[in-house]
Formats: sequence, structure tokens, C-alpha cells
Amino acid sequence: VELSNVTGQPGMGGRGKDGAPIITFPEYAGFSDIPDEDFLNVVTYLTSIPSIGFIIVIDRRRDKWSAVKASLTRIGAFPGNLQLVFVLRPSRFIHRTIADIGIKLYRDDFKMKVPIIMLNSVSDLHGYIDKSQLTRELGGTLEYGHSQWIHHRTAIENFAMTVKTTAQMLQTFGTDLAETELPNDVQCTEDLLSSHTEHHNKLKVSNDELKLAVKQGATLLTCIREPVTRSSASKLSPDELENVATVERLVNWDYILQVLDETEKAFDQFWSKHHLKLEQCLQLRHFEHDFREVKLELDNLMDAQAGFTDIGDSVTRVEHLLKERKQLEEKGQEPLEKAQSLALHGDQLIQNNHYAVDSIRPKCVELRRICDDFTNETKKKYDILGKSLELHKQLDKARQWCEAGIYLLASQAVDKCQSQEGAETALCDIEKFLGTAKEHQLSNPKEFYNQFDMILTPEIKANAQKVLQKLEDVQEMFDKRQVSLKKLAAKQTRPVQPVAPHPESSPKRASPKSTRPAPLGKPQREDFQTHTHSVLTVLFTEYLFFLVKIGLLFFHSTQGYASEMDNPDLIHLIPLALQNKKEVLFGNLPEIYEFHNRYVLTLFFLLQKEDLQVYEKYCQNKLRSEALWRQCGDSLFFQECQRKLDHKLSLDAYLLKPVQRITKYQLLLKEMLKCSKNSEGTAELEEALATMLDIIKSVNDSMHQIAITGYEGDVHELGKLLMQGSFNVWTDHKKGHSKVKDLARFKPMQRHLFLYTKILLFCKKRDENTDGHEKSPSYSFKNSLKMSTVGITENVKGDNKKFEIWYNGREEVYIIQVKTMVFIKEFASFQPCFLYEHQSFALLIKHDDEREDSPVGRALG
Repeated sequence: VELSNVTGQPGMGGRGKDGAPIITFPEYAGFSDIPDEDFLNVVTYLTSIPSIGFIIVIDRRRDKWSAVKASLTRIGAFPGNLQLVFVLRPSRFIHRTIADIGIKLYRDDFKMKVPIIMLNSVSDLHGYIDKSQLTRELGGTLEYGHSQWIHHRTAIENFAMTVKTTAQMLQTFGTDLAETELPNDVQCTEDLLSSHTEHHNKLKVSNDELKLAVKQGATLLTCIREPVTRSSASKLSPDELENVATVERLVNWDYILQVLDETEKAFDQFWSKHHLKLEQCLQLRHFEHDFREVKLELDNLMDAQAGFTDIGDSVTRVEHLLKERKQLEEKGQEPLEKAQSLALHGDQLIQNNHYAVDSIRPKCVELRRICDDFTNETKKKYDILGKSLELHKQLDKARQWCEAGIYLLASQAVDKCQSQEGAETALCDIEKFLGTAKEHQLSNPKEFYNQFDMILTPEIKANAQKVLQKLEDVQEMFDKRQVSLKKLAAKQTRPVQPVAPHPESSPKRASPKSTRPAPLGKPQREDFQTHTHSVLTVLFTEYLFFLVKIGLLFFHSTQGYASEMDNPDLIHLIPLALQNKKEVLFGNLPEIYEFHNRYVLTLFFLLQKEDLQVYEKYCQNKLRSEALWRQCGDSLFFQECQRKLDHKLSLDAYLLKPVQRITKYQLLLKEMLKCSKNSEGTAELEEALATMLDIIKSVNDSMHQIAITGYEGDVHELGKLLMQGSFNVWTDHKKGHSKVKDLARFKPMQRHLFLYTKILLFCKKRDENTDGHEKSPSYSFKNSLKMSTVGITENVKGDNKKFEIWYNGREEVYIIQVKTMVFIKEFASFQPCFLYEHQSFALLIKHDDEREDSPVGRALG
């Protein structure tokens, strides 16, 4: 349209007789300079206006033939439906003549499908077209303003474009909404809802703009009709009439308003549904997102709960588990509340007719199921732990009752019980104590198992059986003690009968000597039995004390030192150096306790010789235990444990008890043996004493062995340690054919010897101070001899305190001197491969000062 405003471009005029629009090409010298593309665009636009055909008038009266030819050539490509082409010939004669000739010659080149009428003047044109349809330039009366025409057409085009664009936007947006797939996540749903809402708002603005455009169209129509409105004599040109018709068609107010209202209502209704679906989709995505998060928390909670399979093996452990159970329950409150709240939110979505009911309802059911499962499982766990706590409390009460009973039996002084009053007092104490049995003992075993059947694991069942057996043993002890005390209480003191002195009993007469011991009289036998009973009572009493102390220290107390090391509430009090070192501090004390718990006093030292080796293991670890105690003994942890146990002595005093106990047995056995000579059981007592002495020796030897330093091999691979001791040692070395004396020949060396089945070790004893504490010996390795090539010679030069050990055909000779010889035992019998000059003898020297210097002796001292 803008190109139509260029000078020389064709313009719309009137109408032909049949109503065809007239396009006028006015005279313009620069017509041939107009670009073909511009010309074609203008003509195409003009012909786009609906018409039954077009009449073209070419005014070339002042031009040449070339201008006529150029115009006809361009019109040959006219895009519209042509009816007639009128050409006003050039007015000059020569140019007119040339034009006539040219028309005849080039008619076919113009490719005209309609007649070309050559006219000489405007009057000739009036014969074809009415003057009222021609502009003043062509002698007509038609009022035509090209700029006004362009202005009107521009306004019409803009108005039409607004209507068309708005309609297309509505159609496109509606199609997009209908074809939109709902997103699967929250962010995309929010973005889509925001985008569609923004687009909808823009369309609402466009709709308002369309209404404004309709008003502007009405204004445009008024402007086009203005000449007629201004003067009743004025008439609109056909072009103006067509413009008016176009605008009236576009601005049919009632029709357009009706269409707009209907479209707006339909669109708003569609948008309302679509917007609701988007909002519900967003609600669903939020619900699904929250569901995944809550479900993950609940799954972790259920996994944590599933991990609570432990029901505890002590009161402390069960109480700790209950505390952890409580912490888990508190930790689970927030996820459970979230789950319940989310399930209620899901119910609200369902009640609000959400489109995804089939997706929401199962999730609500799942959330409630998990919450119920957790709650039910929590209650079940609490019930199990409650039963476990009740069980272990009963077991602890039973153990404590047994310990208190053993302590009572052990604390009854033997001398006080010998009198009738003392025996009756002891009986009264026992009966009073037995009166508490129902309060603290376990129920009937069958009832007990039925009551705690749900938590009776094999370990707990075995533990309960031990407690039941312990109860029976303690009850049996009380029964026996009651029988003995009743006999003492019923015993009547015999009156002393005065008798006259017999002549033979005069002190002035010496009684004849007898080579046979007189048989014991009844009073003497009673004294002997009483003394034996006292020794046994002391032994049994001390045994009971020992067992009770170990039990309190380690096992049968929820507040014992060892059990408290596993108590999470006291973990912060345990020094770093003590953590995970329970076995160093206590050694194999559990084995010692279990051994004594299985075999009550009766000849356990004879019947269980191999089991008594647990003392050897304990004593070997004692040095490490003492070092650890010196490092951590002042910690708050041990102070707290001592306070709970109400002990007057610290832990190290109790850790010394097993060492004292193993040495005490042989002293009591010796005392029993003195009272039991030539009586039944003497042989067994002698064997028991020999066993205990052998055990003590083995313990002493092993404690010396662990102090060996500098030996590159493993001493445990050298065979059994047969003996060890400190001696004066001289050495002789034979080199070649001459015998060379050692420089230290006349000055003996102090060496500590360790005799194994495979080898003899020579070590140098060193006493080392440990942080101001007692000296701790160590043995530096110096030399070794293989026993397969060793020989011995006793009584060196008549000195029965010396003997020789020679090696490799007497190439090396070691003279060994003992301090105080007690007895001579076989030495060579330890190793059948020994070479010796005389009989199979060896010296095992046991002297008092060695025993005093032994680790066990130092412990007792």
C-alpha cells in the first residue's frame, strides 16, 4: 500500500458500465524507472480486492511510443482478471504514428488476452466510460484523492489484521491447551501453569484490544462517510463504497459483540477447566514429591527399627536398649506426623474431586499402613524389652541373693559357731536370710519358662539354667550348714567328774618309754576332728570370699567394673588408653570364675589339674594389667564404679586376689595334711599338694619366661619349660689342642637358666624400675645350647653344689653352682637324648630365696 503513494503508480478510479473497477495509469515520465517488483506488488494488492474484473486506462498522451510499449509490457503480467485496456495515444503526430505501427507489430508480444483499444482523445474514452466514473485528469467528474484512498486502505488493513491476529491467537492457544501433556514434576508443572496463565492474560488484553479496534472501525467508517454526511449532494465513489462495505462487514457491531461474547465465554469456560486441571496437577506433583520424601524417612525408620533385634543380656544393656528405643520413637514422631498429615491432605484432594484419585488413594493407604506397622512394632519391641528387663532383674536378684547367701556363710566365724549360743545365732541368721528367698528367687522353672518363652534365646536360657543351678547349690550349702549348726546347738557340755589322783600319775615317777604311739583317746580324736574341720572351714570360707569378690568385680553385678566398661553412659569417663583393653586389665578372670563356678571346692585342685592352668595365663597377663592400671587407675571411671559398688578397696586390690589364691591353696593343703596323717584321704591330699606345687612352679616359670628379651626365635616353639633359676656360672673353652681359660674363669657370672625340652637358654637378669614401683625383672638372652648334644657331670671336684654341662665333646664346658641345695632330682630324664658320664642325674635346685624372689611370692609380699 505504501508503494501506491509513489508518483506514477496506478490508482483506483470509478467503475465501468458493468461495475468493473477502473485502474488508471496517469501520465508520468519516470514510469519506466519504477522497479518491476514494486509495480507488481501494487498491482497485486489492487487486484486482491474482490472484483468481477478490471478496466485499465493508460494515459500516454504526452509520452512516446516507448512509454506505451513499457506500460503494455508490464500489464501483460497483470495478476487480476482484465476486461478492457484503453490506451490514450501520444498526442504528437510522429509518436502517434509510431504507436499505431508498434501496436500492430508487437500486439502478440504483449500477451494480452483482452482487447487493447487505442484512443485519440479523452472524448473517445467518454464513449466507453461514463464521465462520473473518471477523474478530472480524464475529463470526468469523479473526486479521487490518492493519499486519502491510501489512508483509508491502511486503516482498513490494520483493522483487518487486528481481527485476524486475535482470532488466530485464540485458535492457536486453544489448540495448545488441548494438546498440552501434564508434566511429571513440580517445577515443570509450576512453569507450565505460569506460562499458560501469562498467555491467557495476554489474550484477555488482545480481546480488549479487539473491542477497541471495533470501536476504531466504527470511527473509520464515519470518516469514510464524512463527505456524504457533510453534504447530502455528495456521493461516495465506488472505491469508497467498497471500503465502507468492507468496514461495515468487519465492524458489524452487534455481530462482532455477539461472537466476541460467545468466544470469550467458551474460552473462559475452557480455560477454567484447563486451569483447574493444571492446579490439580500441581497439587498432585507436590503430593507425590512429599510422599516420596516421607516414604524415604519412614523406610529409614523401619530399617532402623528392624535393626533392633537385640533383647539384651543384662539389666544395663536392656536399659540402654530401652533408651535407644525411646530415642528412635522420638526421632520417628516427626516423620509419623508428616505421614499422617500428608494422608489427610490426600483425603482432602479426593474430597475435592481431584482427577487423580486412583493415584492418591493408594498412597494414603500406604502411609497409614507404615505408620500402623511402626506403632505396632514399637509396642511389640517395648513388650519384649520389658519382658527382658524383668527377666534380667529377676536373674540379677537371684544372683545377688546367692552372693549375699555365700557372703553370709563365709562371714560366720568358725570359733563363734563352736559354742551353743554362737551356733544358735548363726542358725537364726540363716533362717532369717532364707526367709527372703521367695522375694528374690526365681519362680518355678516351668512357670519361669512359660512366662518368658517369647524372649528365651539359647543364650538367655543357658544363663537362666546356670542361675537356677546356682540357687540349688547355695540352698544345698545352707542345708548342710544348718545341719552342722543344729548339731552344735544341740551338743550339751559334759560335767567334769572329780577323781582321786592315781599313784602311777605322780610326777615323781617317770613313765616308761614306749616305742609305739598311744592311740588317741576320744577327747583327742574330737580335737583332731575339730582342727581338721577348722582348716576346711577356713579353706571353704576363703574360697567363698574369693568367689564372691570375683563375681562382684566382674560378672554377677550390673554395676561391676567389667560390665560398666560396656555402659554407654560411662563411656566418656573411660580414658583413651583403657578403651578396648578389657582383656588386658582383667586378663582371663572370666575363665577363673567359670572354673570355680563349675567345680565347687571339693578336690578341684586334684581333679581339674589342667583347668588350673587358667591361673598361669592370668599371672602372665598380670604385668600388662598392672602397667595399664598404673596408667589409668586414677580415672573418674574407676572412681564411679567403686562408688556404685561401695568398695573400700580399689580395683587393683581385687585383681591381686587370683594370684594370692593360687599360693594360698598349697598352704592350706599342707595344714590339712598335718592334721590327716595316717588317716583316710591322706594319699589324695598329698597328690593334691603336689599338684598345687607343680601349678605354682609352672606359673612362676611362665612369668619369668615372658620377661626374656633379645631372643630372636619364639620361646613357645622351644618345647615345655622344665625349670628355670639363677646360678653362678663358669665357662671353659677349648680351642685347638690347647685349653684356654676364660678371662672370667675365677670370677663367676650370674646367669638365669631356662631349661626347655629342646634347648637351654643362658640369660642375664636385669632389675628395672617402673615409674617408682617395685622392680620388674627382665632376662637378656646371652647364649643357648641344643639339648640333643648336651651332657652333664655331677659333683665337680667333690663339690656337691656344682655340676657341669658340657657341649660338643667338652669343647665348651659350663660349671654351674647352686646356692642352697634342697634335694637332687633327675635332670637328664627331662630329655632322653642327654649325654652323661655317670647315671641319669640332673639337679633341680629349689631354694627358699628363689621362691621369695618369684613373681607370685612378690605378689603375696
